[in-house]
Amino acid sequence: MTDLPRTPSFSLKGKTALVTGASSGIGQGCAVALAEAGAHVVCAARGAVRLNETVAALQAQDWSAEARVLDQGDLDALQTLFDDHCFEVVVNSAGLARHGPAVETTPDDFDAVTNVNLRSAYFLSSYAAKALMAAGKRGSIIHISSQMGHVGGIDRAVYCATKHGLEGMVKAMAVEWGKQGIRINTVCPTFIRTPLTQSTFDNPERAAWIMEKIKLDRVGEVEDIMGAVAYLASDASALVTGTSMLIDGGWTAD
Repeated sequence: MTDLPRTPSFSLKGKTALVTGASSGIGQGCAVALAEAGAHVVCAARGAVRLNETVAALQAQDWSAEARVLDQGDLDALQTLFDDHCFEVVVNSAGLARHGPAVETTPDDFDAVTNVNLRSAYFLSSYAAKALMAAGKRGSIIHISSQMGHVGGIDRAVYCATKHGLEGMVKAMAVEWGKQGIRINTVCPTFIRTPLTQSTFDNPERAAWIMEKIKLDRVGEVEDIMGAVAYLASDASALVTGTSMLIDGGWTAD
């Protein structure tokens, strides 16, 4: 009898996960994906009301979840979180965009976007990896990046700078932490329909530009991101690190 290979497990039972930016949109979808796969999910966000609503909805499905009010840019608070917890899965879905022409970017805009998209992402990764090393555990760190980490975009110079920087950071950290069994990757969506992006879709010129670039002829939905996150969090992706998973409908194919 021929011994056949077996598909690695997508289950996250027995694992604890952290999802930042979990109160809505892509972050909320990530929390659902991980909880549905069996993880205990610590959902973090700045605002308590929507965060608690998300956790209550997860618990109503008999999934394991708790809320943690957190400003990811507050590095002291971030460090305290990792002093108290060791997460086998970390998903960073917090992000900020202040779009506009590059010649009109203010230092305040630059600093605000960079602080959330790159600085806090850097130290979130560092603290998470340090906690895993101290516990002698393997883990998976996943950043929700963007297709704009691979291309340029109109009125997106600062945003693109942070996402390109995030992609380089992930590659370097993957090289550094691979021997400890700590994987780090990015998920790079195209435009995803969420409350935060609705104003872009409501602009006819921007909507036409988006539809012209997406080869599959539709915009992204939160559900399009969830499978990728579940995969990268699980043992099914055990040999995947230092790379990006583009979920862009073919945007970057040309």
